[in-house]
Amino acid sequence: MKIDFTQLTQFLQRFKAKPYKIYPIFTPHTGKIIEFKVKEGDEVKGPSGKWLEKPGTPLFVLEREKNPKLIRAHYDGLAQNVRIELLNRFVEAGELVLEIRHPLTQDEIISEILLNALLVIRAPETARYILSSELGKRLEKEGLGKVIVKEGDELLIMTFMKRETPIFLKEKGQYIIYQIYFKPFELVQAGEPLLGLCPVEDLPHLEKIIQRIKDEWSL
Repeated sequence: MKIDFTQLTQFLQRFKAKPYKIYPIFTPHTGKIIEFKVKEGDEVKGPSGKWLEKPGTPLFVLEREKNPKLIRAHYDGLAQNVRIELLNRFVEAGELVLEIRHPLTQDEIISEILLNALLVIRAPETARYILSSELGKRLEKEGLGKVIVKEGDELLIMTFMKRETPIFLKEKGQYIIYQIYFKPFELVQAGEPLLGLCPVEDLPHLEKIIQRIKDEWSL
């Protein structure tokens, strides 16, 4: 794998033109929307606090079998496309109720760029993951962005139902462990990113793009 820097630059330009992300908010189950807590253009906040113990802004109330459930925001931003025509109507699970327009921070933009640039190792199953013993020792000694791995190296161990399964690098070439997206022994959903790997020869170019974002981006 090689990083497509032309595509990456185009991706960055799209973010510059629209430095935000739209998060659709759907109904989690069937029910009747009995109240909207926000209107078009209202500012909303996601969970906050060190442990995210402070809940997000209330968005709407969904009632099922006379049990009201308050649906809250999971992202900061502005409420838009609020479908007030759904008030007092029965809706199915997965009904789009509103959207949150979330302005991207510098760190979030870099994260989006990296997810599109790096070779991302994703969770093959919903399970708990840890670094392989050898890789963990090397990262502790050399640090993130310094450890080089190659095809056939053991990267991770997937633990599920007392079963441990090693995960090996299948791609040809040499890669640098550039990002770690999980915490050891925390449950990771299938398909979620675990590691981000950068081809050794592409590292200087990638770091130039990241530095460019840090130097030029203004939100």
